[in-house]
Amino acid sequence: MEKDYKVYIVALLRIMTAYSILIHPMSKIFGVPVDMTNLLTSWASLDGIATALELVGGILLILGIATRPTAFILSGLMAAAYFIAHFSFFPVAKDGEAAMLYSFVLMFITLFDGGVWSLGNRYKRNLSK
Repeated sequence: MEKDYKVYIVALLRIMTAYSILIHPMSKIFGVPVDMTNLLTSWASLDGIATALELVGGILLILGIATRPTAFILSGLMAAAYFIAHFSFFPVAKDGEAAMLYSFVLMFITLFDGGVWSLGNRYKRNLSK
């Protein structure tokens, strides 16, 4: 009997993507793991709003709560970051490859949900019993 590993790979992709997104606001707010607290000048700025979205969205994605809407919002955020700060026909020219890749990976997560290791799926299973 062949085992279907796709749901585990999608869950791992969601968790690792959320972890790497979550590192940015943690560095800007708390200085952990790298001190970048000087980059956040104001919460009312575009960077402050993006930091808040990355923090809340990263936590929600790691836990797997409201995975699809969270991934959709973060995908839009990353696309906006690419077009505002990194746009170039060759993304490497303006360090835009990470924002572009995050945008597409998060869109993939939006379409395929969070995988098996998500609190949202656990809650759905409990409701269906």
